[in-house]
Amino acid sequence: MTTDLQRADIQLIQRILPHRYPFLLVDRVEQIDGTASALGIKNVTMNEPHFQGHFPGTPIMPGVTIVEAMAQTAAVMVGVTMDLADKDLLIYFMAIDGCKFRRKVIPGDVLEMQVTTLRGKPGGKIWKFEGKATVDGDMAAEAQFTAMMDLEA
Repeated sequence: MTTDLQRADIQLIQRILPHRYPFLLVDRVEQIDGTASALGIKNVTMNEPHFQGHFPGTPIMPGVTIVEAMAQTAAVMVGVTMDLADKDLLIYFMAIDGCKFRRKVIPGDVLEMQVTTLRGKPGGKIWKFEGKATVDGDMAAEAQFTAMMDLEA
């Protein structure tokens, strides 16, 4: 038995997430398997504003933005599955646990973020995820994070 996996392009992502440039950190989400798992893609480019100061002459994507990109991937996964496009979804971090950074992420890299739901259900506000970010198959970062997803009244 095969499952039809869903995907989200940048237009759908922007209809789900409230984030905009320079803080929209996921370009597309593929392999969306309901609320179970998904794969986010971030094309890291030199023209991103954090590279001006992190670090001049040696641009490295800040670790906190990698974790944020994983969280945005998870929010898109839930948003696609629960049909939350155009519904004013707000997402708030509640916890970040076991976060580890393994390699630098630099301009030209393609960051792949595999997220898996550990706890949460459709209609629920509190969700917990595991995220693993890789570049060319090498682990860049990993973390578990908890978020509250809420629709604006």
